[in-house]
Amino acid sequence: MAVLSSLLCSPARFISPFRLRLWDFSPCKRRTWLLLSVQRCYSSDSSNSSDHRSSGLERYKDLQKYFNRRLKAAYHRFSHIPDHSLVCGHNHVYFIEGDGIYRVDQRQSDPEPEQVLHLGQVSRQEEKTGLINEERIQWIVQRIRLSPQEKHLAASLKTTDTEEPRCVVVRLRKRNSPPDPQHIVLTLDKVFSFEWATDDVLFYTTLEALRCSKVFRLDLTSKESRITSVFEETHPDVFVEVALSRDRQMLSINGNSRSSSEVLLIDGTTSHLEPFLVQPRQPDLLYHVEHWRESLVILANTGPGKEYQVLQSPLSEPSMASWVPLFAPDSGTVIKDMDVIGDHCVLVARTAAGGLVLIVISLTNPKEAYTVQLPSWACTIQTKKPGMAVGSVLEFLISSPVHTPMPYSLSPQDGLLLSGSKDGSFPGAQGRITTTRLEACNQDGTLVPVTLFHSGPVGGLRQAPLLVHVYGAYGRDLNMEFCPEKRLLLEQGWTLAFCHIRGGGERGLSWHRQAGVEGKQRGVEDLRACLRHLFSSGVSSPSLTALTACSAGAVAVGALCNTHTHMMRAVTLQAPFLDVLGTMEDPSLPLTLEDREEWGDPVGNPEHRLIISSYCPLHNITPQCYPSMLLTAYSGDARVPLAGVLKYTELLKKAIHTHFTLNPKSEYEPAPNIVLNIQSGENHLGPEDFELMLEEEALRLAFLYTELGLEPPRPQRKRRR
Repeated sequence: MAVLSSLLCSPARFISPFRLRLWDFSPCKRRTWLLLSVQRCYSSDSSNSSDHRSSGLERYKDLQKYFNRRLKAAYHRFSHIPDHSLVCGHNHVYFIEGDGIYRVDQRQSDPEPEQVLHLGQVSRQEEKTGLINEERIQWIVQRIRLSPQEKHLAASLKTTDTEEPRCVVVRLRKRNSPPDPQHIVLTLDKVFSFEWATDDVLFYTTLEALRCSKVFRLDLTSKESRITSVFEETHPDVFVEVALSRDRQMLSINGNSRSSSEVLLIDGTTSHLEPFLVQPRQPDLLYHVEHWRESLVILANTGPGKEYQVLQSPLSEPSMASWVPLFAPDSGTVIKDMDVIGDHCVLVARTAAGGLVLIVISLTNPKEAYTVQLPSWACTIQTKKPGMAVGSVLEFLISSPVHTPMPYSLSPQDGLLLSGSKDGSFPGAQGRITTTRLEACNQDGTLVPVTLFHSGPVGGLRQAPLLVHVYGAYGRDLNMEFCPEKRLLLEQGWTLAFCHIRGGGERGLSWHRQAGVEGKQRGVEDLRACLRHLFSSGVSSPSLTALTACSAGAVAVGALCNTHTHMMRAVTLQAPFLDVLGTMEDPSLPLTLEDREEWGDPVGNPEHRLIISSYCPLHNITPQCYPSMLLTAYSGDARVPLAGVLKYTELLKKAIHTHFTLNPKSEYEPAPNIVLNIQSGENHLGPEDFELMLEEEALRLAFLYTELGLEPPRPQRKRRR
């Protein structure tokens, strides 16, 4: 599906939390820790080390070791939850092991796994070219794409300490043919997205300084491969990717900025494979295209309130003048994603109450639309990428931060929704978990949704520790995928709150627009309103409350800490974006020009400068008693420069010292601990090595328990018989 994600595909300051999973592929009885979203690791030897500028970590070491063991047990407990990491070809199923990519032949009764790519070969190629040093190279497989008849496989790889991707093209062995030692056909550097148009033609984009602007075509039809330029975007704020329609007939070149789109299509059924334009870019028009028969199904923000609606146009006349509206959701319901399954358009939508539903529209008779209800706890949907054989059923997983992914399938033709495994059971006991959806009223009257996960009635949560999650930027929803760490906290008596403040996308495009540039302060006020509402509803108290955020979510948290320090006891920030003003002033940084559409231009617009200066966390630090903070940063992070995190930490410590120096009576209040954890590497998403990730998560839990004055629960010992 991933339609709207392609409209927001630019590498913004954003983090996805649940990165690792233990997975068992039954036909070959192999087991390895794998990355979600088809991201897997291969190590070649050595280990990363923390930056010498990290400080204040020692006091948490013992408790960190304890939580490391508990987390490892939790990940093992949820090791067999379902995912969509398998890639299905015509006759083979492809999967990823720690040392490479394998496949099994489904035509065999007892298939033996065949390795189609050994990641060590990539390392050896590096060694031959002298591009690596003595340190370990840990390769991660990010995505796999098969050519239409499985002649070739393309896989994107990256190392754990850099964000520069690489694409490896592999020639696949035919059945009963001898092994081909030269099956790696080509290695392409800095490849971000890629799709096969034919068995011998691959289209791909390249990533330069966190920006994709060029599309290339790789031809493997001759003895020597040939690469030609297809498209180049000149606007600096536009991010370009290639994608394949679900029916595998149309390849699209999608160029999206924060506020506009332009799509070119390549018809894979023709021989010339030349791109043609759907609709020229125009201000404030966002759209995405899917293919159906001889027409296009279009998702565009041309509906009421400039929200998304579904339209249709002939393939021969794709421009906006030919767009005919098919469906617009009811007021308060917003479209989150779209797919075309057979003769039906399936929408993922979020209702005014905050729940997820599926809306099915018949493309042969658009008036025949119906809604499919999903479990009330469902927070995310992950759809299965179709295999070579395009089916008439939509397979997907639903989950929440504390509910393990559960498989569902929908037949749009008859509205049949099937759930669970073949025997009707559901994977993994969900336990006694309550999901409560609240609304907090901001001072301007806006109702801000809050999703609460807890055990027991809300009225009995006054003494429960509370962990509040927030993001609120770029029109993205707060990440609510399943995470064993969140489930562990819930089982240990914590309450988890997810505040869907303005600036995010939970309530549509207008929800983002209300907190864009001039309205950024609204997101901070929303967060304050959420905390007030939780406390007044009997959920925890400030002394037992911690806030957590990643990347751009740190802006709202940092701003609230400057103005209302009494509302929380502790804060954890990962790859935190804290120097908004300094970053937007520096056009040499990779994301500045693109991000001025989100935060404003303090150089060219004096009003924007005043607005940013009014809330920027770094530029509003004052002498007072702040909550304790754990700041985790990465030394080579290009999205959030380390200099801003270091400067923020230094100013914060000085302000706290000044406060306690100038206020003798303040010696009776506990001094906060400001802890800086700097890790090596360039990965904004945090460590992808399982052990390093566990260390980071365990430190975060040790910090929370220590700063909130909590005793970690000890596992019950089994009685001896």
